[in-house]
Amino acid sequence: MADQETPSPHFDDNTQTEQAELYDRVTNSVEQLQDVLSQELAESLHHPNAISNRLTPPESLADSGLSQRLVRDLILKFVYLNGQLTGFELAKRLHVPFSVIDEVLDFLKSDRCLEVHSGDMMGRISYRYQLTEQGRARARQAFDDCRYLGPAPVTLEQYADVARQQSVRFVPISEEKFCGAFKGLVVHEELIRMLGAAVASGLSIFLYGPPGNGKTVIARALGRFLNEHGGNIFIPYSLVVDQHIITLFDPSIHSAVGVDQSSEWDQRWRVVKRPVVVSGGELTLGMLDLRTHSDGDVLTAPLHIKANGGVFLLDDFGRQLVDPRQLLNRWILPLEDRHDYLTLPTGKKFAIPFEQLILFSTNIPPEDLVDQAFLRRIRHKIEVSYPSEESYRQIFKLVCQQRDIKYDDWIVSHLLTNLYTPQIPPKSSDPRDLLDVIEGMCRFSGNRAHLSEELVCAAFQKCLGGPNVSH
Repeated sequence: MADQETPSPHFDDNTQTEQAELYDRVTNSVEQLQDVLSQELAESLHHPNAISNRLTPPESLADSGLSQRLVRDLILKFVYLNGQLTGFELAKRLHVPFSVIDEVLDFLKSDRCLEVHSGDMMGRISYRYQLTEQGRARARQAFDDCRYLGPAPVTLEQYADVARQQSVRFVPISEEKFCGAFKGLVVHEELIRMLGAAVASGLSIFLYGPPGNGKTVIARALGRFLNEHGGNIFIPYSLVVDQHIITLFDPSIHSAVGVDQSSEWDQRWRVVKRPVVVSGGELTLGMLDLRTHSDGDVLTAPLHIKANGGVFLLDDFGRQLVDPRQLLNRWILPLEDRHDYLTLPTGKKFAIPFEQLILFSTNIPPEDLVDQAFLRRIRHKIEVSYPSEESYRQIFKLVCQQRDIKYDDWIVSHLLTNLYTPQIPPKSSDPRDLLDVIEGMCRFSGNRAHLSEELVCAAFQKCLGGPNVSH
């Protein structure tokens, strides 16, 4: 018996139209869901809780990645300075679980460097330890070798892994929040869009233009955006490379934040806001390498490494004590490969992540500073020029509001028309500078700060070096 052919279903035109509309709705819904999931994934990559899940506390000395000698020396130094400490207190000072130091304490007891002074029914964690005579000698030797005394360090491999996960490249950028970073500033919308695209790329930015037009203010606004909206990051107190301890956490740079204590992570790390490091004309090549404290073999990470995960602003670029070409030569590989090489006192070099948004700000034309080969490595070159007349008025009005001074547009028109010249064009910083002088003059004469034609002309003469103006 022959197989019967199954008839094909027949759909009329209305049914086909409905199917097409349903297909479009489903497709759009899937695309929207993918967008949401992609955003959530990006946010999860830099969220502290996501990173903390990878920073689980070590359960043993082997888990910590540290050598017995390093942990041993830290224990000896802590007990030496405190006289007696319990196992719990030692673990707390080293910022590690007791299980990490338990076997080291056993070794120090068997090596006759520590003795148990007392204990109770809570077990080994409650034993109170003190140094023997041999232990005191070992502790003094440990201090001679390295003066560092603080939380146990993390390994370079651990730090590198976390630093790359917390790169500024993974910060999701909301246009609304980004524009909010410029609240209280008068910045052209096109300039903000250019800056937003540059920050989203996570690559280097070169801000250039005549002085007094807001380059540093803009750079600090970018830092403020990442600091406030870029999510918190983890920074270790210190890291160890070939038994050399390098301090990294710096309270003057890293702003620690309160966190939910219910989520546990390796306490050798601090949760901080994304750092903003500013360096100006004082920067030298020596400041870009490890520094050794004079009182011992304790190394400090350079500024640009402390800026990892945040912003490094090199202000007044070209006015450093060192030639700008030498600085860029130093950073050619880091800018391209996103890692730098530092040198230990032994002469050994090692790679370390270079994961920050680096900003160059200069008043000098870029072509006068470096050649095109260097400029090519700085992806975003953004000019910040003189303000338009409208922008100048907005800035003047804004500064008046901030100082509770009544704004007078006629006086500003007089200023723009009669006092500025092609040789002295209006700059974005002029309203602030002029009002500084006016407030001083009014305070000296016992009057409330206000705008007048006479005051503005006098302030212009003193502040901006304009021509004599007769009234």
